[in-house]
Amino acid sequence: MSADAPRGSAAGPTPDAALTEVLDGGAARAAGLGADYGRLWSALTDASAGGKRFRPALVVTAHDLLGGHLPGPAARVGAAVELLHTAFVIHDDVIDGDHTRRGRPNVSGTFAAAATAAGATPRGARTYADTAGILAGDLALVAAVRAVACCGAPPATVERLLDLIDRTVHVTAAGELADVRLSLDLDDEHVPLGDVLTMCEHKTAVYSFELPLQAGAVLAGAEETVVRRLGEIGRLVGIAFQLIDDLQGVFGDEAVTGKSALTDLREGKHTPLIAHARSTQAWEAIAPFFGDPALDEARADRVRELLVDCGSRDFIEDLAAGYLDTALNVVRETGLPGEFLDGVVALTRDLLRRAA
Repeated sequence: MSADAPRGSAAGPTPDAALTEVLDGGAARAAGLGADYGRLWSALTDASAGGKRFRPALVVTAHDLLGGHLPGPAARVGAAVELLHTAFVIHDDVIDGDHTRRGRPNVSGTFAAAATAAGATPRGARTYADTAGILAGDLALVAAVRAVACCGAPPATVERLLDLIDRTVHVTAAGELADVRLSLDLDDEHVPLGDVLTMCEHKTAVYSFELPLQAGAVLAGAEETVVRRLGEIGRLVGIAFQLIDDLQGVFGDEAVTGKSALTDLREGKHTPLIAHARSTQAWEAIAPFFGDPALDEARADRVRELLVDCGSRDFIEDLAAGYLDTALNVVRETGLPGEFLDGVVALTRDLLRRAA
């Protein structure tokens, strides 16, 4: 259960192969719908490339280690989870106004550049870019649901999987909406850290960790108690992952993370890092820079220094480590296979390295 590219079960395809099959099928349909739509599907395919694919790995590994006998469906559901991730990322980039991802133009950026090159006004290029991003994300969502519905598992299993997908989309949408609302700073009081952590859980933990672990368990025919416990493990690891990801959003190297280290500060994202900083005396010096759309690297570096000096960075790193330790304890208490514990340990170590 490492964050490296997922392996496939001996008797089935890999999630990568299943994902390629879905994307190739979409490309074939796009061929008859006009050049613009063909470019849209091509941009969606590009958006699905790269990354460590740990979400499909969680599906397949949970299925295998729990004694599952549905390698083909597990691979297809792993591909579906990756498509779901792609959909959320594309929509998130539209919401944030980002035109790059992993150091290259994302869907919105690709269409913005094309419109600009064709002579569109800045407003027209932005509208075209946002439209492409919304539509590409919608296409990925539909493709993910279809991949689950057609995965080849028994009907009762497919129904349980679709229930998981349905809940995941609802919870993630609520988390994304809460994230944007918090950035508006409408509340008179500072938002409590607990509320920000709940937003993180909803926005990322559910679809990145709870869903793939529980989907793998459902495919393996695991008892409902085990499915619920895996959901708890996924929740804990997912919150830790988001905490670390938020640190990368301020302290990370864009060449490594693929995301700007200015966006969260410029947009005034209410992350746990910021929630802690607001409780310190350093906030008075940080506040003038927070939410400034014109924030440059020099002033961002000053904010980073203040976040380190006031202890906010250390606090979030320790908090993430605490969530990961608790997740490992749940694995042990649940009596899951030793290999499963080894996999969680490997994943948590990889997450902690990302925070370094």
